[in-house]
Amino acid sequence: MCRHLAYLGPPRTLAELITAPPYGLHRQSWAPRRQRHGTVNADGFGIGWYPEPAPPGGPAPEPARYRRSIPLWADGNLPDLARAVRSTAVLAAVRSATAGTSQDEAAAAPFAAGPWLFSHNGAVSRWTDLPADTGWPLSPAALLSLEARCDSALLWAMTLTLLRSGTPAGDALAAVVHATAAVRPDARLNLLLTDGRSIAAVRHGDTLWWRAEPGPGNAVTVASEPDTEDGTGWQEVPDRSLLLATPAGTRVLPPADGPSAAAPPPPPPPSAVLAPGPA
Repeated sequence: MCRHLAYLGPPRTLAELITAPPYGLHRQSWAPRRQRHGTVNADGFGIGWYPEPAPPGGPAPEPARYRRSIPLWADGNLPDLARAVRSTAVLAAVRSATAGTSQDEAAAAPFAAGPWLFSHNGAVSRWTDLPADTGWPLSPAALLSLEARCDSALLWAMTLTLLRSGTPAGDALAAVVHATAAVRPDARLNLLLTDGRSIAAVRHGDTLWWRAEPGPGNAVTVASEPDTEDGTGWQEVPDRSLLLATPAGTRVLPPADGPSAAAPPPPPPPSAVLAPGPA
């Protein structure tokens, strides 16, 4: 398994989001409290952030990334980077690798394309057979261009086919989870996606929480687990649910309407099935 988080709101340093919270992602890399599979996340980490806020009505800027194949706590460069970099949108993850996947930094989330950042918390058995078993329309070129040999990179490629076809983010995640779970019932598929303006996330097989912080600019954080001792202010997302969030508001679609209820994608990619509407 892994742990991950996404943040949208007023500018904050990476340290405020990742290393400073007493039970934040830094601690979760070596002592997660709510992780259901695995005990440590020491197979790498990654941080993605947007150097500039997305202009209203304009194209979202491409994010920057910093990824390593070592444990987060072992990176001597991170403290300086974390205190110096400030952003209005961040996605970060610590990795516990699925058996049989590559161990280099390219396998560490977040994965990226255009304005998107993506992370997978979970595991998929026999993942190399997944495109054939699901009938997912991935071209040979897409398979050959996978950033890493791992289940997370493949799930990202599947998601990206839908995003590039114009499918809304929540619908894309729901369709990937539905299609994968249909042929891999034991798969754990917590997915997290942001374009710097909004967050879409699925809870399927592990924990997921969110916290809204009203105030100037508002803020929302979505994470595998709360970053405070008592979890005050955090709300748990029910399993098999889809979360859609912006700083202005958060919606959680219940299990009956969430990823398990989404129609699987036929070739070509499907139209929207969840109609997320305003967050």
